[in-house]
Amino acid sequence: MSEQKVNLIGLSPSKLEAFFEELGEKRFRATQVLKWIHQQGASSFDEMTNISKALRERLAEVAEIREPEVVLEKISKDETRKWVIRMDGGSAIEMVLIPEGDRRTLCISSQVGCSLDCSFCSTGKQGFNRNLSTAEIVGQLRVAIRSFGPFDPSGDRRVSNIVLMGMGEPLMNFDAVVDALELFMEDNAYGLSKRRVTLSTAGVVPAIDKLSEVTDVSLAISLHAPNNELRDQLVPINRRYPIEQLMDSVKRYFSKLADRRVATIEYTLIAGINDQPEHARELVKLLKQVPCKLNLIPFNPFPNSDYKRPSEDAIQRFKMEMLKGKILTTVRRTRGDDVDAACGQLVGQVQDRTRRSQKYIDLQDATDA
Repeated sequence: MSEQKVNLIGLSPSKLEAFFEELGEKRFRATQVLKWIHQQGASSFDEMTNISKALRERLAEVAEIREPEVVLEKISKDETRKWVIRMDGGSAIEMVLIPEGDRRTLCISSQVGCSLDCSFCSTGKQGFNRNLSTAEIVGQLRVAIRSFGPFDPSGDRRVSNIVLMGMGEPLMNFDAVVDALELFMEDNAYGLSKRRVTLSTAGVVPAIDKLSEVTDVSLAISLHAPNNELRDQLVPINRRYPIEQLMDSVKRYFSKLADRRVATIEYTLIAGINDQPEHARELVKLLKQVPCKLNLIPFNPFPNSDYKRPSEDAIQRFKMEMLKGKILTTVRRTRGDDVDAACGQLVGQVQDRTRRSQKYIDLQDATDA
């Protein structure tokens, strides 16, 4: 075993079984510990009363159950919750919980920052730091569940849906994300339906094909433009995997699913950039090729961005063009404005405050010296 303790929050069922076999224990111990960690919310091995004291002591020597640290939690007037969470090494990520009727959708991050540099994205402007571990991804769900009181992931469906749509490109952190997806859907862990777990990607085509070989979660595509010329500007990865390749990979993914789910296409509407009727008509032609539903997202402005939110008239005109073309279309209602719920905004503020505080400390140290 490695001298560094293994964080058991991040071990998929098969990896947890291998972990116990390496300890010389029976494989069924993995199921016991899975339930304690993900269904009971155990934070220490002492809580695991159906495991012998000797094994609990041994586990404490080689393993741990450690959640990421909450730096800041804000609750909006519309009950949207947003967290800034500190990860190993001091980096911070964001997580958002959006309530809507009986649904509570948790938007989870998969990376610290993002390398794709989409021009309208606050996270992309902060650059890329590192991938999150599986424990750090799953740990976000534990934090959200615990924020409502006693740990109970299933009783009142405190988190009913998960979307990997926060900071980072999930498919650029493939292995850790796939293990997290497995835990989200594992009956002995969180037991979420494959329809209630969605991975959102900007279009890493080879990874979409690879994903279809290992899971059947729901898929969302961050499209944001109806043609390659415009998408090259807004979503630079399009220069490597253009729209035609992306749409083909989406069709391949859904052709392998046993049920009749469709892709969710995400399209951020930016005033004067991609929100005109001609863009809508071009988008209709493109999306008729792929069984899908369209989610229109009015741009949420952030500091130092030149982009603007479209008028309500422009949003409705775009939507009507899509409906006229028989594309099922909804407009995502802006949530959590008063807590800076656009991804990347709040963590940027926290980092700015941290930098300002550090400058003050450095100045005080220099003065004291």
